[in-house]
Amino acid sequence: MTNKDTSHTPSSSKPPAIPNPVSSHLTSDPAQPISPQADWLNELEQKSKSKQQTFMNHIADRLQRPRIQEAPSHPFRGAPDFWHDFNWDEAEKIEKFTKHFTEVGGNVLRMKSLEEAGAFIADQSRLLKARYIVRQQLPEMQALTLEQRLPNVQISAWNSHPEEAWKARAAEADIGVVFADGAAAYTGTVMVTSSELQGRSVSLLPTVCIILLPIDRLHTRLGELLLPWDTKGREHLPAGIHFISGPSRSSDIENELTIGVHGPGIVYTLLIESID
Repeated sequence: MTNKDTSHTPSSSKPPAIPNPVSSHLTSDPAQPISPQADWLNELEQKSKSKQQTFMNHIADRLQRPRIQEAPSHPFRGAPDFWHDFNWDEAEKIEKFTKHFTEVGGNVLRMKSLEEAGAFIADQSRLLKARYIVRQQLPEMQALTLEQRLPNVQISAWNSHPEEAWKARAAEADIGVVFADGAAAYTGTVMVTSSELQGRSVSLLPTVCIILLPIDRLHTRLGELLLPWDTKGREHLPAGIHFISGPSRSSDIENELTIGVHGPGIVYTLLIESID
């Protein structure tokens, strides 16, 4: 066997050049002196700024107005004072909340008491032929007497048996029943918090969500729901704060609207006059 000496064999192609980190990458002129890296970065930045100015000038030209070169002054930080003073009376809050919540596909009904609300939930369960209901584990919900009204329907209180897979159970439920911590009439939004006894899955996973909203928890502005959390302290914050404005609405790239894909397709808010 003979060994072939390849030490002088010409290569078929030139090896790729390894860039010098201190050389200028912006020029191919070999006669130009090598620039330090700082000069190269400065040159790159200036070119970027030049392109940015050209782009912004083009937009201003198309809009047929001069460019704004200085940031406009902002007289307000946060909401202006008049917004903090804006408030509706109870009748108008009920009217506006009902209007805004129903405009996006939700349903709003007024009930005198939790007992009346329990009768409504039982009627809806029969109408929908519900077989399984999951609710929050709150003392107030005992007044609904759902177990007595619906002896043939399985009704579970969230986290009442720690060994249960509660997310899976909520996904199987036909109806989820939750108490609202508050609501904003101006946006038609209900706020529901989650905790060990108030799993968020109760409002997110069942086919139908029924929200119990005492009228005294209905406010005018969304800020009225948020500001109290600033004073509670981190250790008193809930596991989650969820805002519900009607049924789940999803749209694909062609703007085809679908109801109920990522949450309940039917949502009721029951305005309760008294929970005592």
